[in-house]
Amino acid sequence: MLAGQPDIEVFEARNADEALEMHATTNPDLVVLDLNLPGVSGFELLRRMLKRDPDSRVLVFTMNDDPAFAARSIDLGARGYIAKSEDPAAFIKAIRAVAKGERYLSNNLAVRLAFADQKLGARGPLDTLNGREIEILRNLADGKDMTEIAHLMKVSYKTVANSCALLKRKLGARSRADLIRIAVENRVSRKLG
Repeated sequence: MLAGQPDIEVFEARNADEALEMHATTNPDLVVLDLNLPGVSGFELLRRMLKRDPDSRVLVFTMNDDPAFAARSIDLGARGYIAKSEDPAAFIKAIRAVAKGERYLSNNLAVRLAFADQKLGARGPLDTLNGREIEILRNLADGKDMTEIAHLMKVSYKTVANSCALLKRKLGARSRADLIRIAVENRVSRKLG
C-alpha cells in the first residue's frame, strides 16, 4: 500500500528489539506500530520509544478497534490510532496527518471513544474483567502455573485454561507472558500491593 507513495520510505522491523534499534539509528519521521508483537507488547514498545525520544510521532495501526486500547495508546503518547479494518485510504491519511504533527483518530473510533461506557473509558482495560478473571490474572502474576491456580480456586484445569484464552482476547495478549506483563503493569499482583 505504501509502495505507491513516492515520498514515503519504509523501514520494517520484525520485533521490538529491531524496532528500538531502528528507531534510534534512523530517527524516522513517523513510526507505524502494531500492538500485537512477538515477545513485547506494542504498549511497552511505545513506552520505550517515547522514553528514548518524547517527540517521536507514533501511529498505532492494529487489528484491535476497542476504544479502551485507543485510549491507552493515546494516554501513553501515540499521536494517532487506526484499526486495520479501516479503509486503506484512511491509513494513508493517518500517516500523512501524524507525520505533519497532527493527531489522528478515525471518526468511527472517535465517536465510540467519546460515547464509551464511563466504566470502560474512565479506568482501564481490566475493568471489563470479572472476579474470577482478575483472580486468575493475579495468580499468574504471582508466578503460579495453571495447575496450581486450578487447585487454589477449586476449579478444573480446563476452566483456568479457557479463562486464560478469554483473558488473552479481552486484553489483546498473545501469550501467558503478555498476561503476566499486563497484570504487573496494572498492579494486579499481590506482590506489588
